[in-house]
Amino acid sequence: MSADPTLELDAALSRIAHAIDPASSVPVSVQLRGALEYGIAAGDIPPGSRLPSVRKLAATLGMSPVTVSNVFAALQERGQIEGRIGSGTFVTDRGIPCAARTRQLAALERQIAALVAAGRELGLTAQDIAFRVTMAASAAPRPLRVVVLGTFSDATAAYARDLTPYLSPDDVVMPWTIDRRNDLPARVDLVVSPRTLATQAADLFPGIPQVSMILIPNEATRVALAGIRPDSRVLLVSYFDDFLSVLKAGVSRFAPHLGRVTAIARNAEDLDRLLADCDVLIHATGADYLGSRLGPQQTSIEYRHTPDSHAVQTQLLPALETLRTAGAIKGETP
Repeated sequence: MSADPTLELDAALSRIAHAIDPASSVPVSVQLRGALEYGIAAGDIPPGSRLPSVRKLAATLGMSPVTVSNVFAALQERGQIEGRIGSGTFVTDRGIPCAARTRQLAALERQIAALVAAGRELGLTAQDIAFRVTMAASAAPRPLRVVVLGTFSDATAAYARDLTPYLSPDDVVMPWTIDRRNDLPARVDLVVSPRTLATQAADLFPGIPQVSMILIPNEATRVALAGIRPDSRVLLVSYFDDFLSVLKAGVSRFAPHLGRVTAIARNAEDLDRLLADCDVLIHATGADYLGSRLGPQQTSIEYRHTPDSHAVQTQLLPALETLRTAGAIKGETP
């Protein structure tokens, strides 16, 4: 039985409320925007769920309604949420909506009708046409060229490796970072990106089909978090300020046994002192350079993500099948 979306949303908002630190050098507006954005991207805040009103969320978080309203406006501009007149504010569902699938099926039916009509003009019987369609479908699938988009090259290459088993051996998977705006690939069939990079993906590859994936902490990260001693002094450092509250909430979720956790921005003035005093450093991707500043008795853990397998099954695989079917109907060759 699937979880209640309302309970999922309440739990996610509770984690956000506990993760936001008013005393941090990172403004609370930046913390809230990042927490909501990454919460949506990770699937913690379910697609289609209705968010609390600005005043209610502000009261829950102890923030100014103006601050929350500005955060909502920023997320709406990024396409993460949408306001519906008379209904409230909802998380955008970036999956394939039913209406879109209905249109796709209707287009396929028209293509089939055109194929049958063309076959009859050539004097082919229905059995002849069906045989030819079966032979075409059993032919080798058209190799696809898939771009996996990310922020950091190492992490993006890891996303690509994680997705490769779901693709055909002949498909070409290309890790690509958002800063590589020159020499874009000549042909791209599909762009796969984290939900937080959906806007950048559309900007870099306009008109190319896109799948915005939910990311979750990978198995190595979850195992490492579970193995930290409860009495350890843990320091959390994020590369991006707006990810700090997300990192804190994630560690709280996957390592609730930890009691001595400090979260800090990587440019904070007391970073050196806190690094020297911690037993375990948990850093977001991009801040791995801090590991070199630890002593031999200290441990460094990278908080790294991987595509959610459910999102792969429900979003990526149907998109790939649609592209292969379209290529077969058009008679395209690699």
